[in-house]
Amino acid sequence: MVGCQQAVLAFGWLAAAGLLPQTRRPMLCWALHAGLSSLGLVGFVAATRQGDEFTRAAANLCMLGAMIALQWGVRLFVRRANAWRWHAAAVLVALAVTWYGLDPAHGAVRIATISALLAVLSFFTAWDMQLAARWKLDWRWRLMLSVPIVLVGLVFAARGVKALVDPSIAVSYVMANSALNAGSAMVYLVVALAFQLTLVALVVSQFVTELTEASRFDALTGTLNRRAVEEVLDAEVLRSRRLKEVFSVLMIDVDHFKDINDRHGHAAGDRGLQHLGTLFTTQLREIDRVGRYGGEEFVVVLPGTSMAEARLLADRLRERIEALPLRWQERPIVLTISVGLAQWQGDEDDVARLLARADAALYRAKQAGRNRVMSSELNAA
Repeated sequence: MVGCQQAVLAFGWLAAAGLLPQTRRPMLCWALHAGLSSLGLVGFVAATRQGDEFTRAAANLCMLGAMIALQWGVRLFVRRANAWRWHAAAVLVALAVTWYGLDPAHGAVRIATISALLAVLSFFTAWDMQLAARWKLDWRWRLMLSVPIVLVGLVFAARGVKALVDPSIAVSYVMANSALNAGSAMVYLVVALAFQLTLVALVVSQFVTELTEASRFDALTGTLNRRAVEEVLDAEVLRSRRLKEVFSVLMIDVDHFKDINDRHGHAAGDRGLQHLGTLFTTQLREIDRVGRYGGEEFVVVLPGTSMAEARLLADRLRERIEALPLRWQERPIVLTISVGLAQWQGDEDDVARLLARADAALYRAKQAGRNRVMSSELNAA
């Protein structure tokens, strides 16, 4: 029954790998894990009924391969380097001890060694799951995520200790068709299913994160989109009202952007917007937030920044953009920006009026000849 469950899970991961190419490699590893687990469990049943030590040895190797595939999948999922040297050493040790343990007199050595390897793989995989949960799931669920695989590791560790402490009893229990083995299989059924659900939770949480990011970020420039900028502004207003702290916004427009599209093509225009998105991200402070507000227009939110400080920052940003032209088909395309500034005026102000003042300042900058910074008339001339 447990073997059938693992076979179904293997098919499920294979189907998911075909549907979700971005996580295909981890899912293929998890499909291999479930498939090898199914073969190993079926092999144990066959070996118990027939008393075939070769089948039992092959089943042991299948289970070890399943745990290695499991850890490979988790590490691929969290983009960590795979410990192939350790895995190769584990396989070599398992092959040697399996061959040595074909003699029934050495069965306890085989059980203890294979169990120890499986326990160590389980615990290291649990640690990798914690690393995955650190950025995939809320922190309070991290320990829950590793519970199933830790339980598996504890079972393997207890089995290995039993083989060392009482070799004859351990070997007879493993080889017999006993109630202990049947109970262990049922426990493994529940634990294995729980662990597979944790893997599903990781995958689902990744897609939720990606969907959340996609709903907040502009696909072309990598900056925030208009909706996310409005959310940032609303949050900054609440913060400003609570702390009685000013903040400023920059309304930025790319000068003569239509001419760039007409002369060099829309591909060059898109590349120019990407170039600007990169410069905004690298030149602004970590606390600042920049977003594409529409077309070639951007908005920058500057927390805790007065009008005078915002003007210095805007001038520095404008100069850097002019000094770092876009390289397009081995030719430089100089980009310049016009910037309008506005400062939050306190509780009597609102976001719509703040943006309107910044937009009016931007309009004056363009009317004055572009490639310049202008402040809102309410704050400065």
